[in-house]
Amino acid sequence: MKLIDHANRFSTKPALVTECGQTLTFSELERQSAQLANLFNDIGLRRGDTIAILMTNRVEYFLTVWAAQRSGLYFTPVNCHLSSQEASYIIEDCGASVLIADATLEPLASYALKNNLGVTHHFSVAGGIDDFKPLVDAFQGYATVPQDYEPAGSMMLYSSGTTGVPKGIRRALPEHDYGAPVRIEPMMEEMWGFKPDSCYLSPAPLYHAAPLAWCMGAQKLGCTVIMMQKFDPDRFLALIEQYEVTHTQCVPTMFSRLLYLPEERKARYRLSSLQAVIHAAAPCPMPVKEQMIDWWGPIIYEFYSGSEWFGTTAINSQEWLAHKGSVGKSLQGGIHIVDEDGSELPSGEVGLVYFENPQLNFQYHNDPQKTESVMLGENWATYGDLGYIDDENYLYLVDRRTDLIISGGVNIYPSEIENTLLEHDAVMDVAVVGGADPEWGEQVVAVVETHDGASDDALALSLMEHCRQRIAPYKCPRAVDFRKLPRTETGKLQRRVLKAAYAKTR
Repeated sequence: MKLIDHANRFSTKPALVTECGQTLTFSELERQSAQLANLFNDIGLRRGDTIAILMTNRVEYFLTVWAAQRSGLYFTPVNCHLSSQEASYIIEDCGASVLIADATLEPLASYALKNNLGVTHHFSVAGGIDDFKPLVDAFQGYATVPQDYEPAGSMMLYSSGTTGVPKGIRRALPEHDYGAPVRIEPMMEEMWGFKPDSCYLSPAPLYHAAPLAWCMGAQKLGCTVIMMQKFDPDRFLALIEQYEVTHTQCVPTMFSRLLYLPEERKARYRLSSLQAVIHAAAPCPMPVKEQMIDWWGPIIYEFYSGSEWFGTTAINSQEWLAHKGSVGKSLQGGIHIVDEDGSELPSGEVGLVYFENPQLNFQYHNDPQKTESVMLGENWATYGDLGYIDDENYLYLVDRRTDLIISGGVNIYPSEIENTLLEHDAVMDVAVVGGADPEWGEQVVAVVETHDGASDDALALSLMEHCRQRIAPYKCPRAVDFRKLPRTETGKLQRRVLKAAYAKTR
């Protein structure tokens, strides 16, 4: 399906509703994105060229990405919370010749333009920026009739940069027009029941992979998207009730914030319209998921994948309750667990998780060595996670390979300790890292954020005792620190920040 199909079928139906009530109908999205696509063609952009988008969550985001998608372009969302140097690096590295920027991000946009000579066309939204042309004025005079052939484009996402310089993930462009199903859309229909009368609530920033892909997928299927500016648990629940939301996608930290609401506030909202709540992006602690299923029923779904999109697993609530802790079975090919020597391990043994995919279709832009580093043979690739499979081929993730703690030559997996600590009533959030130790190499350090801000020695001792009663002594924290954890807006823990803080001998 194309946008024009939905515009012809229900022209006044909203394709997008912002949190403050601003709407963009399917007819408006079709006409204006076609105009912008015609502008792109007029200024010389051709299939395979790249544009960069530096914007907050706003209507123009969707005009831009759909114009690029229907023009065969790569489009790179840039995190608006990056420093000027970081944002400029991404815009340069992706090879963008066009930059579309939000006037509220003028310092980032101006710095990027000054330091990127390859950006030959630059447009602003939501106000003016020196040397930038207002986007709406620029495309206003162009025809609303689309090009005869509209080749499919592709997002070119950059890794979060939590472990170093971010790398662009570049996939070969599809060999069809943009109306054909792309990546997540068949799963949205077949597994999670998206239909044209569905209403999808997006609570996260669009510059991240999943929020933008899911919003575009929902609109491609004819659904209305409700877009939040920033996640707030009360507002999230209120929007579900107000718009009778049927589908949403969350990250585990959002679940935790929802669960922490007082019971009377949870009971205030009518949530019966919900049909599917999908979570991904970060591991979900088992106690949190159990409580969400208890509250909302068996409509909690999980999937595990990456922006590279070479392997995906999925699991529903019923399966998860029977295989607690699993992220499901593979949807795209076989899963292989491999040891450090590259030998495949039997079920139940922990190793590096590889997906077998005979149609691998990605590379890390400008970094062939990084591309090669995640491959094993011609068609196995890894996201860098450690895990194991059970006898029924359900996958269980243990940790990132780079997060492994080695103390006295023994492997210790932080996620197991984190799940144990989250069972303690005082713990709201936790991360376990390896602190330098002169004797053991590393020692287990638990960094804890509490519900009420408590941070005394008695609580630290209580948390250590809590662990000793539940897990092996060598896994238990030798130290507990209390501080707010550094997480991205999509809930990913920035372990690099914590590891740097505890790298010195304690």
